[in-house]
Amino acid sequence: MSVVAHPAPEDRRARTAVAALFLTNGALLANLLPRYPEIKTALDLPNATYGLAVIAFPAGAIATGLAAASLIRRFGSGRVATAGTILTSLGTLAAGVSPSLVLFVAALFVAGATDAVTDVAQNAHGLRVQRRYGRSILNSFHAVWSIGAVLGGTMAAAAIALGIPIGVHLSASAALFSLVSLAALRHCLPGHDDETRTTENPAPPEDPGRETRHRVPVALLLPLTALVLIAVAGTVVEDAGNSWATLYLSGTLEAPAALAATGYIALVGAQFAGRLIGDRLVDRFGRRTVARAGGAVAATGMALALAFPSVPGTIAGFAAAGLGVATLVPAAMHEADILPGLRHGTGLTLVSWLMRLGFLLSPPVVGLVADAHGLRAGLLVVPVAGALVVLLAQVLGRRPEPTAEPTEPAEPAEPTEPATAISPRPAG
Repeated sequence: MSVVAHPAPEDRRARTAVAALFLTNGALLANLLPRYPEIKTALDLPNATYGLAVIAFPAGAIATGLAAASLIRRFGSGRVATAGTILTSLGTLAAGVSPSLVLFVAALFVAGATDAVTDVAQNAHGLRVQRRYGRSILNSFHAVWSIGAVLGGTMAAAAIALGIPIGVHLSASAALFSLVSLAALRHCLPGHDDETRTTENPAPPEDPGRETRHRVPVALLLPLTALVLIAVAGTVVEDAGNSWATLYLSGTLEAPAALAATGYIALVGAQFAGRLIGDRLVDRFGRRTVARAGGAVAATGMALALAFPSVPGTIAGFAAAGLGVATLVPAAMHEADILPGLRHGTGLTLVSWLMRLGFLLSPPVVGLVADAHGLRAGLLVVPVAGALVVLLAQVLGRRPEPTAEPTEPAEPAEPTEPATAISPRPAG
């Protein structure tokens, strides 16, 4: 595979545009989450009611996530990601200022629904830009998403500290990130996404009567299932840090509150670092090797932390878990996007949609095990997830397989000078 050292200016602008979309996607919900206690108090919600209300966001994502592929094929991934960003910003604003429980739940449901579509669309456009680069860049977009999440949380914390009303704060957030997404759209790649299809992964014939159906050939069920499980493994480990790291350190290991918070910080920090270097590792060793090594690091690090419990060892274990799973979701999305015989966007949509089940199902599963056998036993889900990745990584390509897309319409008079040049070769 030959790679062009200097991408065309429009490709570099498109990469910046996709990064901006990932940034806004990470920042929008992060602006709302720290204000949940304020909303709970304002609506006078009991704990049980509040717990049920906030799952409206993932419920909305699961309810409408499968529509993403059809929307992308019809309108293009750049437009869909931008429209989804704006609608998500309005949903988070409506949730923050809702005067009743019903409106709060409805607003969260809408925000989750549009967030799911945005997620697929921005990854689809990122993969399109990656094909033009001829090398892996998708992990860097996910690293930018993490920056957006930190930015959004910081904005919310500052607004709370300054006593800024929630309506003013979320209005400013919605306006800012909507404008960012609109500016990004100007530099997204033109044309339809399915122009990137090649003879290596041809799309099946169009069937307008079945536009919203995702038909998967029987031969693809096993690899698609494996890709979903790899992505779910990444989300399960991530949720272990989100939901349980602080509780395990402060409760089971009796760490001081300030120190207990570093378990989560260690996981997300190591995950961010892994995504920063992930593209270079993927280009050098391939997605399969990087994912398999990452699964082994996550499984071994957390298994040792649970086998020999200590505060420093547990913090290191969560860091190993975050580092190990850093590239899993991007790898699964990339591979799903190039599965042969699927209509454009179908594989990516299915993996993204089913991946969210990890966030929805992991907390209650870990909680049930923890109630029965202790949280230390519940956290065994992390090394199990890592071991599962080691077993399933065979489904990933040995090397990155981006397929170059011409940076401008083909000119018959100059057929030998595409803006990017790579040699297409069979997947795997």
